Amino acid sequence: LHVGKTMKEDLTVVANYIKQLYPPEFDVFSTYAKHYHHHFASQVKKAAESPLEDKDVYLLLSWVHNIYPKDMRKDRVLAEELEKVQLGSLLPSNLSKELENKYLESEEDAIKNLLSKCLEKEIQRWKEDKEPEKLNGHFQSELLAIIVIQSMYGSQKRAGDIRAALGEELSHRVSAELVAFLRSYKDAFEEFKEKSKKHRHYKPILIANINCCCNFRDYTEKNMAEKDTNKERIFSILRDIETSSEDVLLQQLFAQLKPIYKKFTENKWESSNEIMNEIIKTTSKHISELRTLKDPFYHAIVEKIHIRLVKDYIVRLLKKKVSLKSPAQQQNLAQSISKNAADLEAFCTSNGSQATWLNAALPKLAEIIRLQDIGAIKIEVATLATTYPDIRKKHLEDFLHIKANLSRGELKSILGYLADSTAPTPPSTPLFSSINVS
Repeated sequence: LHVGKTMKEDLTVVANYIKQLYPPEFDVFSTYAKHYHHHFASQVKKAAESPLEDKDVYLLLSWVHNIYPKDMRKDRVLAEELEKVQLGSLLPSNLSKELENKYLESEEDAIKNLLSKCLEKEIQRWKEDKEPEKLNGHFQSELLAIIVIQSMYGSQKRAGDIRAALGEELSHRVSAELVAFLRSYKDAFEEFKEKSKKHRHYKPILIANINCCCNFRDYTEKNMAEKDTNKERIFSILRDIETSSEDVLLQQLFAQLKPIYKKFTENKWESSNEIMNEIIKTTSKHISELRTLKDPFYHAIVEKIHIRLVKDYIVRLLKKKVSLKSPAQQQNLAQSISKNAADLEAFCTSNGSQATWLNAALPKLAEIIRLQDIGAIKIEVATLATTYPDIRKKHLEDFLHIKANLSRGELKSILGYLADSTAPTPPSTPLFSSINVS
């Protein structure tokens, strides 16, 4: 450090004052610069060939690739003169590469050890009778969300500050370690979910870990190159953690809703508003517990709930529990379904569901029940199939059981509007294809 500082100060004096005292052909600045550089390079080489601590390797590489060349050029006059001399690197390329490899291995080992220790501590925290901390209203694991990511980011940044290519190489190594860590983390978390369902803070811990996936995803998106093959592996593991955890969070709700939906029978459709109110009340209680999820996850899980509520309602309509011959009866049922659909849509929308594609399903089914003209029914069926291309003939046939006043010929004519086979390409937002019909 002292030699480098002295070299800069002396060369500045040479460039500003001494150079002018000699004829140009003496090339005074070049002579001074080369001698200083040669001496400095010999000292650096000597240091590089001696046993070095990890921090010394980092410092030496910083001087060779970053501090020395950049600091020497901060002075405009000095920078112009050095440009003419072309002094080169302080270290031979083979020795520089050797130091870089040593540095990369050291950083990689440090990250690996840190990740391992953090996972051990996180697993231990799951066992404690303690609710996770909140950050901006969201349950969060400070250990995973902050310490781990800051450590990885800091390591990458330090390497990149030395040399961009070094930062890229370390980034790839870090991404490989992150893949290994996330796999271990996923396995440990799956074990916790399976064995600790009676934990007092079971749901908050699940939510905290789902939220952590957001931090890992953001870090990966911003700090790993698109060409890095580990990037998609990381995203895949995170998706698995998120999806399985969200499913666990919804198990209790869906189990509670099942007997409520079964109340939709032939004798109870007249009281469907009361049943729907019970469904909404039960769901609302569970949704309030999910608001500690970060926004992307909250909206995703509310959409899952929305889909399930609509799907389960359709399932009851396909159960062949209702068969109405009178147009007046069909009119009343259609009105009940329309009212339930409106209440369901309002509830889900007010709670943040963005699944607007679901909103037409129940109203269209209600309209098919209401209509009595066969031509009008066919048009509505065609519209329904266009909106929900995964609906199959069997779905429609079971649904039309409600309209007991249809003749066999009329039923066959209406069903003819749907293709008999399954859709060649599953829709991106399936609804009917998730409903099994025998």
